[in-house]
Amino acid sequence: MDISSRKITVKEVGPRDGLQNESVFVPTADKIAWINQLSHTGVSYIEITSFVHPKWIPALSDAVEVAQGIERAPGVTYGALVPNARGLERALLANIDDAAVFMSASETHNQKNINKSIEDTFPILKETAQAALAAQKTVRGYISTVFGCPYEGNVKIDAVIRVAENLLEMGIQEISLGDTIGIAHPRQVQEVLEVLLKRFPAERLAMHFHNTYGMALANTLVSVEMGISTFDSAVGGLGGCPYAPGASGNMATEDLLYMLHGMGMTTGIESTKMLEAARFLQGKMGKKFSSHQMQIGE
Repeated sequence: MDISSRKITVKEVGPRDGLQNESVFVPTADKIAWINQLSHTGVSYIEITSFVHPKWIPALSDAVEVAQGIERAPGVTYGALVPNARGLERALLANIDDAAVFMSASETHNQKNINKSIEDTFPILKETAQAALAAQKTVRGYISTVFGCPYEGNVKIDAVIRVAENLLEMGIQEISLGDTIGIAHPRQVQEVLEVLLKRFPAERLAMHFHNTYGMALANTLVSVEMGISTFDSAVGGLGGCPYAPGASGNMATEDLLYMLHGMGMTTGIESTKMLEAARFLQGKMGKKFSSHQMQIGE
C-alpha cells in the first residue's frame, strides 16, 4: 500500500492519559492554558480529562473545572474518559463532545482497572454508551491489554474480538486498540491486525501504542501500511497506567508528527506549535519529557 499523501488523524490524549499517572498535580489553570495551546495546533481531537472518581485518579480531580474552563476552538472535538453513567452525567454537564468508555481484553487487568469482570462490565458500558448517544455525543471505546497483559501475559485474539464486537454492538463508533504496557512489536501488530481487519473495517479502528520498548513508531508504521489511519498519542511521551505495572509513556505526538510528515503523510497539525505546547507543559511540570523531539538541542 502506498502510504505517501495519506491523511492520518492524530488524537491527542496527553491531558488525560498523559497526566493521569503523574504524582505531581498540574494546577487547573495550567491544564486549561495547555489545552488552549493544543487547540490551536491544528489537532482535531483532544482528550481533555477523565470523569473517573477523583479518588482513583487524583491528578484529574479537577475534570469539571478543566472542561468548563477551556476555550473551545472550531473544528476540535473535546473528549473525556467516562467509566459509567454517573461519570457521564458529570461529563455532559461539562459539555464534552465525545465520551470514551474503557475495558480490558484480559480478565485480570479488567478486575484491577474497573473492579469488575469483563462480563459484568458490558452492561455498564452499554448503558453509558447509549446515554451518550442519546445526548448526541460520539462514543469511542478503549480496549486495554490487546497485545499483552501485565498479569496474564499473552492475550488471545479471540478475547479482543469478543470485546470489540460487544462494543460495536453498543453503537460505539471507534475502537482504540491499546498496547497498554508497550510490549508489542511490528510482527505482532501485523498478525493481530490481519485477524481484526477481516472482521472490522479499518476506519472503525484506532491504535494506542505505549513506548516501553521503543517500538511505538515502528508499530504505527506497520499499522498505517495495513490501512489504519487513526492514532492516539501524547505530547512529550507522557503517560502510563496506574493498573499496569511497567507501563511507560504514550507514543510522543511530536515524534509521531516528525515521522508522518517526513514520509509525506498529512495530519493538519503544525509540528512547531505542538512542540511549543510540549515545552510549555514541560516548564510547568519541571521534568524532562522523554520524546526525542524534546531532547534535540538540549
